[in-house]
Amino acid sequence: MSETPRPAGRSGSPNNTRTAAVIPAAGRGVRLGPGAPKALRALSGTPMLVHAVRAMARSRAVSVVVVVAPPDGAAEVRNLLGDHALPGTTDVLVVPGGETRQESVRLGLAALPDDVGVVLVHDAARPLVPVDTVDAVAAAVRDGAPAVVPALPLADTVKQVMPRPAGEPEPVTGTPERALLRAVQTPQGFDRATLVEAHEKVALEGEGATDDAGMVERLGVPVVVVPGHEEAFKVTRPLDLVLAEAVLARRRATDGF
Repeated sequence: MSETPRPAGRSGSPNNTRTAAVIPAAGRGVRLGPGAPKALRALSGTPMLVHAVRAMARSRAVSVVVVVAPPDGAAEVRNLLGDHALPGTTDVLVVPGGETRQESVRLGLAALPDDVGVVLVHDAARPLVPVDTVDAVAAAVRDGAPAVVPALPLADTVKQVMPRPAGEPEPVTGTPERALLRAVQTPQGFDRATLVEAHEKVALEGEGATDDAGMVERLGVPVVVVPGHEEAFKVTRPLDLVLAEAVLARRRATDGF
């Protein structure tokens, strides 16, 4: 595992041929309750972050994974990944993150090798994304789309409301047409120069960006959707951990995963 990131470059030259994945993992994950950061919570005895890195490394398209650790936890995360076997020959870099997800992704981009032209940004809290989904996102970017997101049709009707304090009834102001809506997942894929430009030009308040494709949209750059997968769900609440354990048990029983 390499510890010293090489300088970042811009895509556009013939040498920008590789695909990298950036995994921001600096958040605390308060919705899962007190304890370790969400990315370090165990899933079948293995930290979710390790599952997420393995998911990226299983893709033949991905040759570099940059893990963005908590600002004071890079050494811990580096040791953690060193203690777990990773598939293939994928290079893994670990860099300190920032106070917001947006800043952490920007720091991950800055750590990419010069020859990376396609960047996937993946949530550490989506540890079970299938390799076919990763491959599909990377392929769509390589085919010319500047920004790609995997997504699923919504199963539930969605209501737009007028927000009220917690616990108070909220007036409904509209019902969007469900057939036009999609639930977005990760990894989200980008032409490197496009994503770098978005992080340079689009400044967001508070928590920063929770969706990199949304930043690209603000540039006026088109974003396309490819089919997502039901197993790429985000683990944010205790019930999600139960579901994730069930998915892993099924994979072990059927695929020897």
